[in-house]
Amino acid sequence: MTLAALGRLLILASLLAATTGAVLGFASGAKKSLIGLQWTRRFAYAFAALMVLATLVMERALVTHDFSVSYVAHVGSRAVPLWVTIVSLWSSLEGSILFWGFVLGIFIAAATLLTRIGHEGEMPYAIATWLTCGSFFSFLIAGPANPFLTVSPVPLDGPGPNPLLQNHILMVAHPPMLYLGYVGMTIPFGFATAALFRGRLELTFLRLIRNSLLLSWIFLTLAIMLGGWWAYEVLGWGGYWAWDPVENASLLPWLTATAALHSAIILQRRGVLKGWTITLVQASFLLTVLGTFMTRSGVFNSVHSFTQSAIGPTILVFLAAVLIGTVTLLALRIDSLESDGSIDGAVSREGSFLLNNLLLAILTFTVLIGTLFPLVVEAISGKQMSVGRPYFDSMVVPAGVALLFLLGVGPALPWGRASREEIKRALLPPLIGAAMLTIAGVAFGARNPWTILTLAFGGYAIQVTVSAMWKAGWKARTTRAYVIHLGFAIAIVAIALSSTMRTQTEVTLAKGQTAKTGNYSVTFLGTELRNEPHRMSSVALIAIAKNGKAIKTLEPRMNQYEMMREPIGTPDVYSTIGGDLYISIASLEESRASLLIITTPFVSWIWFSVVLMAIGGAISLIRFRRVAPAVQPALIDKLETLSHTP
Repeated sequence: MTLAALGRLLILASLLAATTGAVLGFASGAKKSLIGLQWTRRFAYAFAALMVLATLVMERALVTHDFSVSYVAHVGSRAVPLWVTIVSLWSSLEGSILFWGFVLGIFIAAATLLTRIGHEGEMPYAIATWLTCGSFFSFLIAGPANPFLTVSPVPLDGPGPNPLLQNHILMVAHPPMLYLGYVGMTIPFGFATAALFRGRLELTFLRLIRNSLLLSWIFLTLAIMLGGWWAYEVLGWGGYWAWDPVENASLLPWLTATAALHSAIILQRRGVLKGWTITLVQASFLLTVLGTFMTRSGVFNSVHSFTQSAIGPTILVFLAAVLIGTVTLLALRIDSLESDGSIDGAVSREGSFLLNNLLLAILTFTVLIGTLFPLVVEAISGKQMSVGRPYFDSMVVPAGVALLFLLGVGPALPWGRASREEIKRALLPPLIGAAMLTIAGVAFGARNPWTILTLAFGGYAIQVTVSAMWKAGWKARTTRAYVIHLGFAIAIVAIALSSTMRTQTEVTLAKGQTAKTGNYSVTFLGTELRNEPHRMSSVALIAIAKNGKAIKTLEPRMNQYEMMREPIGTPDVYSTIGGDLYISIASLEESRASLLIITTPFVSWIWFSVVLMAIGGAISLIRFRRVAPAVQPALIDKLETLSHTP
C-alpha cells in the first residue's frame, strides 16, 4: 500500500471514529449511560490514534521525498535542510489542516484520560462536543483539504515550502504554538457546552474549564509573541505588530480567554457570573474558528496568510453552525446556571474584575469590527478598503491604558466591602512607584502623553504586584497569578516606549564609509556571497561601534530562493537590555549598500515579559492541581472576613 493510500485510509477511519463517538456521546449523556460513556472514551482514543498515525505517514512521505503524494509534490524539495522538510507539514493549507487534526487528537486524548474519574453526567457531552469538532476537521482533510492525493506522473523534485517559512528558525516554533493555542480552545468549549447541557456548573467542574482554558491561553500568549518576534526579525520594517488581519485573529480569542479567566475567579470567589463565564469560553472557541477562516480561506491579504484556497466556505458553514448551536443552547439553558452569591460593592476587587471584563469585551469588539469591516464592505459593494493603524491605535490604546490602570488598582483593593480608610491604605502607597517610573521615563526622553500615562500606571501596577507577591510569599496561589500581572505590566510599558521612541534613518554607504545614528557608528565593510542548498544569499557586512568602541559585525542579507523572482531581505539585529540596533537592506551592490537603520528602546523586554507571563500561567496551572477542593462562596466570605480581623 502506498503512503498516499494509507493516509487516506487513516483519515477516513478517523472520520468514522469521530462521528460515531460524537453521536454515541450525546446519546449517552441524554440517557445517563455509563457504558455509553466508556465507549465514547474509546472512540475518542481511536480518533486521536488515527490522527497521529496519519500525521506520521505524512511526515514520512515528506522526509523520504515521496513526490507521488500531492502535498509532498506541492511543498517538498530535495534541496532544503531536514528541519525545513519537517516543518513543511504546516507550511501550506492541506498540511496545516492535517496538523490541526493531529493537535486536536492529542488534546482530546489527554483531556479524556485526565477526566476518566468523576463528572459522569457532564463528560459524555464534553467528549461528544470535542469529537464533533474532530468530525469536521476529518471531513476537511478527507475532502477539500486532502493532502494524500496521488500525483501522476511523479515529479523528480518539488519547489519547497514558502520561502518566508524557510527564512527564519522561528517558523519551527510559531505555527505549532499558535495551533496549540487555537486547537486547545476546543477543550474548555466542550466543558462549557457540557455544563449547559447539564444545567449546572459546580466549582469542581469549573476547575476543569479554567485549567484547560489557562493552558490554551499560555500557548496563545507565546504564539502571539513568537509571531511578533518573527515579523520583527524577518520582514525588515523594524516593527512587531501592524494590526494585520491575521495578527488580529490571534489577538481576539486571547482577549476573550483573558476575560473568561478573570470571570472564573469571580465565580469561584462569589458564585456569580456563571452564564457570562460560559459565554466567554464559548466565544473564545468561536473566535479561533473565525481566525482559522481568516488565515486559511484567502479572503484577507496578509503576510501571515500563506494560502489561497476553496475551503473558506466550508469553514464558514461550520462557524455558522457552531454559532447558531451555541447561541441556541445558551438561550435555552443559561437560566439554569443560577448564581450562588452576590457582589457586595463596586469599589472592591471583584468590582475591578467586572470593569476588566467590560474593557476586554470592548477591546474585542473594537478589534473585530476593524478587522471584518473591510470584508463586509467588499462583500456588499465590491469595493476594496482597509482599516489601518490610525483606527486601531486611536481605539485600542486608551482601552489598553485603562486595563493597565485596573491591573494596579484591582489587586490593591480587598475582596468585598471596604471602608474609606482601607481603600486609602491600599491605593495611596503605590503612587510612589507611579511617580518613580514616570520620572525615569521622562528623563530617558519620553514625551508622548500616552507613553507618560502608561509609565505612571505601569509603575503603579508593578509596585502593587511586587508588594503583593512579597507579602503573600512564593507558595501562595495568588503569587503565581501576580507573576502574570507583572509580565503584562512590563510588556505594556515596553510596547509604549518602543513604539513612540524609536528612531529611523535611511543611508547609502560606499564600501568603507561610516554613518552615525545616536551613539552608534555603522560602517559598510563590503558584501559576501553565500551558497546554501536551498538559497543564495548576498550578505552585507556591517561593523557597528558604540561610543567609539567596536561591538560586532552585523550581517543583514538578501536571500534568493529558486521559486521566488525577487530576493527576500533578512535584517540583522544587535539587542541589548536597553534597546536594539536594527539594520535592514534596501538595496545592495558589491561596493555600495542602501540601509534602513532603526534604534528601538526596550524591545527585548517585550519578549522577556511575555515569557514571564507564560511562566506564571504554567506555574499557576501546575500548582492549581494541588489545591484542595473549592469551598462555597459563603465560606470564602467568612474566611476573608476572619483574615482581615486584627
